[in-house]
Amino acid sequence: MQMEENLKKKAPLAQRMRPQKLEDFVGQGHLLGSGKYLNRLVLSNHLPSLLFYGPPGVGKTTLAQLLAKESGHAFVDLSAVTSHVKELREVIDQALERLKMESRQTVLFLDEIHRFNKGQQDVLLPFVEKGEILLIGATTENPYFHINKALLSRMQVLELKALRDEDLDLLIDRALEDRERGYGHLRVQLDPEARALLIRLVNGDARSLYNALEIAVLSSSKDDQGQIILDKEAIGNSLQSKQFRYDRDGNAHYDTISAFIKSLRGSDPDAALYYLAKMIESGEQAEFIARRLIIFASEDIGNADPQALALGVACFKALQIIGMPEGRIPLAQTTTYMAAAPKSNRSYVAINQALSDVRKGLGERIPLYLRDKHQPLEEGETSYKYPHNYEGAYVAQRYFPLDMEEKTYYQPSDRGHEKIIGAYLKGLKD
Repeated sequence: MQMEENLKKKAPLAQRMRPQKLEDFVGQGHLLGSGKYLNRLVLSNHLPSLLFYGPPGVGKTTLAQLLAKESGHAFVDLSAVTSHVKELREVIDQALERLKMESRQTVLFLDEIHRFNKGQQDVLLPFVEKGEILLIGATTENPYFHINKALLSRMQVLELKALRDEDLDLLIDRALEDRERGYGHLRVQLDPEARALLIRLVNGDARSLYNALEIAVLSSSKDDQGQIILDKEAIGNSLQSKQFRYDRDGNAHYDTISAFIKSLRGSDPDAALYYLAKMIESGEQAEFIARRLIIFASEDIGNADPQALALGVACFKALQIIGMPEGRIPLAQTTTYMAAAPKSNRSYVAINQALSDVRKGLGERIPLYLRDKHQPLEEGETSYKYPHNYEGAYVAQRYFPLDMEEKTYYQPSDRGHEKIIGAYLKGLKD
């Protein structure tokens, strides 16, 4: 008993400040509160298997513990990072025994459930389906990419969101005022500017907030009045870099690359550089970014600046030669060039229209004079006119198949080099 009390006192601030009751939980107002989904579950005494999906430090573990406690269920937590099938089966066997002997259900909280492979997830299926265990999984990754569909269909997916500034503000007050679990006994004064900096740096992550506050308090000395004054410098030195969310296989990955491409398309090199920096800092594969730049060069710049495609390919090759972190330099050069380049998607639109006609079955009869030389011309057939034998290396003749109308797929824009191309093609027809 004494050992447990000592552990509580020495536990990290984030652990000590965990709420003991569901009504003390901070954040997730879309799920908690009078009439909201999770409160209704508790009132109905019916807890289904759940999957909490959201960024770190928003209370996934705490919420699972509180739901089990409020519902009167046993609670067992495992981490998919360190656990294996043998340990999982032992927990399931204990849960079945508890259900048989005590008529008490067990909530199995499985943190980072996305780390379990398909076989490990399949072990859970029959027990979740029968309700013999109540599974609450937690993941920072998009579950629709990482969780088996069979298991996912047996769980309610609930998205937890980053804590709002007012939520973090409340958590700070609790930590500084609580005399037993927090620092209410130390007379800590947090400057308004330092408070604002702390809230901004942790980016909705309560655990990061508590960790930074703990370091700041324990590493600061008392002044002559016995107070601990925390200013911006103390907070900044206790949390060196801003925490930001980026799951390379989930929403942040897709959202960031989408914003990057749209910033390029919108000719905003500064915004594009920001998203490039975010991807680099998050460990995104540099080759992935370069491949998207190559696609963008043809899809959105096209013949308005043909050099963009060459630069994109050169960037990809440069990354293979020099690697990172130096690779950020050609990535930045290519990004700013493409953002500032004239834009045209006319080639992209043209190939899609042509593909549509081909898929409709149009154009089966290629003129004989365009076919391979092993096909002799029949009597009366027109011979192929070799353009280089004519002035300007151009001569009018039909190139489209005979069983479809001649069409204009490619319509050059009036931007960049494509303006020159458009004038040339128009001159041929005049």
